[in-house]
Amino acid sequence: MEKKQITTPHAPAAIGPYSQAIRCGQFIYTSGQVALDPATGEIVGEDVQAQTHRVLQNLQAVLESAGSSLKSVIKTTVFLTRMSDFQAVNAIYANYFTGTTPARSTVAVVELPRKALVEIECVALVED
Repeated sequence: MEKKQITTPHAPAAIGPYSQAIRCGQFIYTSGQVALDPATGEIVGEDVQAQTHRVLQNLQAVLESAGSSLKSVIKTTVFLTRMSDFQAVNAIYANYFTGTTPARSTVAVVELPRKALVEIECVALVED
């Protein structure tokens, strides 16, 4: 099965040797997104709520460039530097994923790139 690299200027460029996303068949696998502003490459927001909004906007941009959307996400993985932010992230996350919500794992990590507070990756279906 052929793999296709997905890139968009509407989400932050990769800051290492990886792709924003890969399409393989009807699936899109995104790299983890942190709260980087696509225009400046700087972290947006000092609290987890503002960062979560930016992360989900970045994911949305990557998915749209691949012919999908947040409504077609089937699995997410959320990485938090503080598990105490779990409820705050949930409150924002619930506004982006409505209806049938995707499966999800949430894990606490020691540190994220650029000192971000939250990172989210996902697997989605291509909308045909």
